[in-house]
Parts: sequence; C-alpha cells; structure tokens
Amino acid sequence: MEAGPDLLRLPARRRGGAPEKLAYVAAFDRAAETPDAIAVLDVDPGSASYGDVVGWTELPNLGDELHHFGWNACSSALCPYAPHPHVERRYLIVPGLRSSRIYVFDTKDDPTAPALVKTVEADELAKRSGYSRPHTVHCGPEGLYVTALGGADGEEGPGGIALLDHTSFDVLGRWEVDRGPQYLAYDAWWHIAHDVLVSSEWGTPSMIEDGVVGELLLGRRYGHALHFWDLRKRRHVQTVDLGDEHQMALELRPAHDPTKQYGFAGVVVSVEDLSASVWLWHRDRHRDRDGGGGWAATKVITIPAEPADASALPPVIAPFGAVPPLVTDIDLSVDDRWLYVSCWGTGELKRYDVSDPFAPVEAGSVRIGGIVARTPHPAAPGVPLAGGPQMVEVSRDGRRVYVTNSLYGAWDDQFYPDGVGAWMAKLDSGPDGFAFDERFFPHGDAFRGRRPHQTRLQGGDASSDSYCYP
Repeated sequence: MEAGPDLLRLPARRRGGAPEKLAYVAAFDRAAETPDAIAVLDVDPGSASYGDVVGWTELPNLGDELHHFGWNACSSALCPYAPHPHVERRYLIVPGLRSSRIYVFDTKDDPTAPALVKTVEADELAKRSGYSRPHTVHCGPEGLYVTALGGADGEEGPGGIALLDHTSFDVLGRWEVDRGPQYLAYDAWWHIAHDVLVSSEWGTPSMIEDGVVGELLLGRRYGHALHFWDLRKRRHVQTVDLGDEHQMALELRPAHDPTKQYGFAGVVVSVEDLSASVWLWHRDRHRDRDGGGGWAATKVITIPAEPADASALPPVIAPFGAVPPLVTDIDLSVDDRWLYVSCWGTGELKRYDVSDPFAPVEAGSVRIGGIVARTPHPAAPGVPLAGGPQMVEVSRDGRRVYVTNSLYGAWDDQFYPDGVGAWMAKLDSGPDGFAFDERFFPHGDAFRGRRPHQTRLQGGDASSDSYCYP
C-alpha cells in the first residue's frame, strides 16, 4: 500500500505507477437472503489465478445493497491546507445504499481478505449528518466526503454530503453550510486547487428504490442540474440546469490536471428522443469577465437510441419501440485524454478522445450484453449476456479498463426482467484502440449469486484520485 509522499505524485508521474494486481468489487444479493460481499479478483496477467475471485469477505448483515465505495486516502489527502502526512491507502469505505450503513475494511495485512474494522450504523449517520442512503465516497483534504441521496428520519431530502474523519471514520457532520436551492443529490467532485466543488442529481429514495417511476420520468422530475460550490466555505454558488428533458445527471469526472477547470457529466436519458448525452462543464467566458467567474455546461456527446421491435423490449420501454443507450457511468483516464462511456441499455462501451474537451472524437467501441442484443463475451461466444457495461474503472496508467454489469437492483429487474446475471470484463486500451482481454471473464457462479457493481483497484484508480499539484 502507498503511504505518505508516494500519494503526492503528479498526474504525469502517476501514469507510470506499478500495475494493480488485485481488484476489489462490490457484490450484492438482490433478494437480501445472503450477505453482500467484497469480492477480490486477481488481475495480475502473470498469475496462475488470473481472472479468478481469490478473496471473498461477506458483510455481517442482510440487505445492504453495496453500490459505490472508495479508498480512504488519495493524493488530495496531502494538499497543503489540510495535510495528513501519515495516511495510507489501505481502507475501503463501503456504503450500503439501502441500509444506510457504512462499512470500513482494512486491506493491509491480507489484501485478499479485507477485514471489517468499523461499522457506522444508519442512526449514527442520520444523527450526525442528517442524511441517509450513502452513495459515493471521495477522499478530500479535511476528511472523507460521502454523498447521500436522502434525508434522515424518513425525510426524502435534501440529499447532500456527510464528512467522515480520515482516521477514526467517525461521522463529523453535514458538509454544507449554505446549500442554496440544492435538494436532489448524487455525485460530487471538485477542482481542488480552485476551491470548487461540483455536485449532480439523481432522485430521492422513493424516486429510485422501486425502479424508474414512469410518471416522474415523463414529468421531468428526476435530476437535471449541476451545482457549483465554494469548496472551502462549503457554500452553494451556482446552479446550471441542463434542461429538464435531460433526466438523471449522474456521474462527474473532472480533469485530473489541477490547473484545468472543466469536467464531464453523464446524463442517462432524454425524454424527448431516448438519447443519452455527455456534458462538459467549464468556465463561462461571458460571466468570467469580472474575474469572479461563472460556470456553464455544453453538450459535447449525444448517443441516439436504437430502434427495436417492441416485443423484444421490457415493459418499461416497450411503448417507445427503441432501446435507450442509458449512459450510467463515465470514466476519464488520468492523462485526461480518454473518456469511456458505458451504454448499459444498448450494451456498448464507447471510447472518446477528449484531448479537446469541447470536441470529443469517438475512438472505438465494443459491444457486450444489451437489452436486445445480449452480445456474448469473446471468451464465451455461446453465452448470451444480460446487463451491459455499467460501472467503468480505468487503471492509473490508462492501459486497462474494467467493467461490471449491474446498475441497481430494482432497475436491473425493470430493464432485464428475465435476469441480469453477473459478469465482469477487462479491456486493454492503447493509442490504436481497445479490445476485450479474452483471458479475463469472471461470470455466473464466480460471484456466488451476487451482482457485481463498482470496482476499485489496488493502489488506486482513475476515478478515485485528485491532485493538488500540476
């Protein structure tokens, strides 16, 4: 595990770090009959167990629904205004999206057997922060940021950010001092050298926990805005509405270069034509003339729906006669060149060259799964697959891309009512293209009846680090 100054390496140097040998994957039981687990996979191509699940740590409770999780330490933990010089990247902070518990696992002594060392119960999270349904974990200078979708004590919202102590993992409290008009929550990221935090929107617990609510979707009630905050003052500064036809503004991926002030946001679906989109947030040149600066968002990628016979579609989308791409995750390589976009509905993973962030150029795609296509993996051409590329994780050197196929239990069941299955894939990525690694395809029984969701890589990954220095 990395410690101290090793975490501080600049983005350009981080790309030369040692390849990961293990991957940690959140795996959940939709039926809540067996505990969710952290699966540990061997991702060392030279190992005899390459591609196998080599470790498995179950949680002590049922029904947590593990979703997103993160490392306790990252480069920004050493930013000069709130340094933690002795921090190690050794703990996984793992929220249960349905239970509102937060688990802390130590991976140091035996990396293939993460040990549960602390549980933050739902009532503690509620009492100290006012939140429930913890979702996304990011390491920051003054603590661990945990975004949450719901309010406490049965309140729908507002959702927001809880702050956890770096060392004790105690809940310190609500991060926001002045939230302004923000109510819905999902992801949060930042331009740390500029004291800017960005947050996005999905929906409140009742809007998501039983699946997509058609009336809310067509009524344009899901999240469709980005919020900009003063990171140090913890104060809302600006809302940028993407337009209420663009429903569910989810994943945020800021530039890793700390001198840059732009980033990408994925939007799941347009209710006007079922397309999906990726937006670039950036400084608004017109509002920036006074030196204070405002923010704008520009749609830079549109992915159209694909026509399909209604008889081949699940009831939730059959009336539309088309398969929406459903962009549910995006990931940006550490060198800020490649943006990966998962189209969970059509079963496609797209790669874009975003060297010019205002003009992405598609640079290849692969197909696997999909609501209609059920495209198999090259390693098992006779096995049709449900689900599609969903959570995406990129190695620090940008050469390896990992995808898993489950989105969220209730939504899996709506869009893949015959079963979403369980699989994980890896792609090799380079300047000339990217393609499946046919040696790496854990699926089916490998996940012991659970559905795999997010992946974290040993030593860090592209979506968990932010940098203080160029």
